[in-house]
Amino acid sequence: MMTTLKLVHLVLAFVAAPLLLGIINRTKALFAGRRGQPLLQAYYDIWKLLRKGAVYSRSTSWLFAAGPWIGFAAVVAAATLVPFGGARAPIAFPGDFLVLIYLLGLSRFLLVLSALDTGSSFEGMGASREVTFSALSEPALLIALAAVAKYTGCMSLSDMVVATVPHLWLCAGPIVVLVGLALLIVFLSENCRIPVDDPNTHLELTMIHEVMVLDHSGPDFGIILYSAALKMWLLGQVLVGLVVPAHTGVLWVDTLAVLLSMALLAVLVGIIESSMARVRLLHVPQLLVGATTLSILAVVLVLR
Repeated sequence: MMTTLKLVHLVLAFVAAPLLLGIINRTKALFAGRRGQPLLQAYYDIWKLLRKGAVYSRSTSWLFAAGPWIGFAAVVAAATLVPFGGARAPIAFPGDFLVLIYLLGLSRFLLVLSALDTGSSFEGMGASREVTFSALSEPALLIALAAVAKYTGCMSLSDMVVATVPHLWLCAGPIVVLVGLALLIVFLSENCRIPVDDPNTHLELTMIHEVMVLDHSGPDFGIILYSAALKMWLLGQVLVGLVVPAHTGVLWVDTLAVLLSMALLAVLVGIIESSMARVRLLHVPQLLVGATTLSILAVVLVLR
């Protein structure tokens, strides 16, 4: 029964991940007074791209074509380590949150290699920015999870989520706030959202993630978009699982609570992107260092 439940939650992540993009876009359209795209637009785009052919430059090698798919495999592997609500992840062991961070980093590394393989200085610029900002956001994520691990006494991400029951967090309100803010900044940075990056930008000198995938087309570009949506879902699950401890023990209630929390997180992202502008490129490191500082403060409060 538990194995079936884990597989159902895993399939749910694969199916529902692109829906977050639809909710974000509809929220932004609502704030702008527009009708906006259909909620399922991301599904249409990915499906359309997967049915097209790919175009490859003569200057690229096999790495350019293989990078997006190997990166997608890394994200799929990461999905097996993330718990859903009160249920444990399909694969859970002490220190699995470290493997999760490394797998997401591996996916980014392969995408960077694909961008560098084109030989374009423009894509190299975007790859350099992507690596720089990831080097600043990953410590914030790692230290935040370390603070939760220390407070709950659990070394597995699944155990951390299960241990974050409401009465436990009521005794650690400041820690929850610090960890939640740090994870939210990491969530926005890792998914290339405002205020760190603008996924809809067309200004070449400010592009970060988008510039790395300019030469990808067809199925390769489609799997990149799907990998990004799945990565957003996974980081959202980590944030929601640790900050919103809705674990009643009733299967359908916990599943509904997590889905509702994920939808509210997408709405929050849409509100953030509608109410503020992207920060200057030189100020992004300050924002990410601030997230790391929040995580360190959480650790200090735990060790106090």
